[in-house]
Amino acid sequence: MSALATYPSSPAGTVRDALSDTATMVGRSVRLATRDVDSMITAAVLPVVILLMFTFVFGGAIHVGVGYVQYATPGIILLCAGFGAANTAMAVEQDMSGGMVDRLRSLPMTSWTFVLGHVVASLAKTLMTTAILFGVAVAIGFRPTAGLLGWLGAVGLLLLFVHAIAWAAAFTGLMVRSPDAASGFSFGVMFLPYVSSAFVPVHTMPTWLRGFAEHQPVTPLIEAVRGLLVPGSPGAVTGDRLGSTALLAVVWCLGIALVFAVGAGLAFRRRR
Repeated sequence: MSALATYPSSPAGTVRDALSDTATMVGRSVRLATRDVDSMITAAVLPVVILLMFTFVFGGAIHVGVGYVQYATPGIILLCAGFGAANTAMAVEQDMSGGMVDRLRSLPMTSWTFVLGHVVASLAKTLMTTAILFGVAVAIGFRPTAGLLGWLGAVGLLLLFVHAIAWAAAFTGLMVRSPDAASGFSFGVMFLPYVSSAFVPVHTMPTWLRGFAEHQPVTPLIEAVRGLLVPGSPGAVTGDRLGSTALLAVVWCLGIALVFAVGAGLAFRRRR
């Protein structure tokens, strides 16, 4: 009998069963996160430290035509949201190598909800840390001028980004064989915003680096979020360009999520 056949699916295979299994896995992931006090403190404090460092240490030396906190906050929010979602790789790897999946084999549940639970829990945890970061940003001078539609669009793009990164992280956690290897994924995610328009305008970069910065997924995402939250500020796209930039960001996020969701499903079956 194959390894796949030994992992029972839900009895009726209904959507209700799958949703119930997903809710169970999400609840488990969230409970584990809240019990890990050190990780919760790090997830809440690290984004704030990065924001304060860029604003007060580097901000005075970087001139972008507006207060630096106004320019950099959208990029820092994306940076920290991606870092939080990337930690999903370690959570998945620990479950795979710690025997959790072996225990689930004896249960009448839908197998793929194990990975989906980690992804949804990552969305919830990232929203919490992002709210804390945004509160601190407002306290030190960030002044968004978006209307209701702008806010909805910015939050939607943020969720799409976290969703894409969480699936990529889940795939990484299924492929590697140690927590140290899984943790390396977060450094790759943190690298992309630095080589984008998050902290400095792209046109200030060397020509050989500018091409990469302009054609990687984080740049249109940051520019769209900036255009939605602080329209009219330096670095914010407007009008028809805002629509095309936001569409490009959505395509990037959906494409990444689709590729890695399929890859995670295949890797999960192979790993078992």
